[in-house]
Amino acid sequence: MPQFWIEDFLPQIFWLAVSFAVLYFLMARLALPRVADILETRQNRVEGDLDQAAEHKRRAEQVMAEYETALAESRAQAQAVIGEAQAASAAEAERRGEELGDRLQRQANEAQARIEAAKAAAMDEVRAVAADLAQGAVERLIGVEVTADAARAAVDAAMTEAR
Repeated sequence: MPQFWIEDFLPQIFWLAVSFAVLYFLMARLALPRVADILETRQNRVEGDLDQAAEHKRRAEQVMAEYETALAESRAQAQAVIGEAQAASAAEAERRGEELGDRLQRQANEAQARIEAAKAAAMDEVRAVAADLAQGAVERLIGVEVTADAARAAVDAAMTEAR
């Protein structure tokens, strides 16, 4: 193998050093600056994307905060409207209850008045019938003729005494 011949070591090391220097020079002057530029471009793009994402996130958080504020305000307004509606409904129910109570009281008073009138009319009829019966009974039993006024007076006295 020619690589292991000792007399060829020195020229091989010389050409190795020359080849290494040329490749190093080419890499340092041509390839590595391009790679560095590409890496820097990528880094700038990534940083730009991260900045843009942070800005979008900040905007999204701001919109979310505005949404939650609007939602809280809407809920408060809804609660206020519900409270007003409940108060109005309770007032209306109270008013209707009072109207119904008044109407029922009037009807009860009217019914009581009709009952009293019917009772008075019935008592007058009972007095009249009782007076006629008493007058007829006295005439039949004892044969004395009693006037209608006297019979009514006797019936009234008996009814007053019975109470």
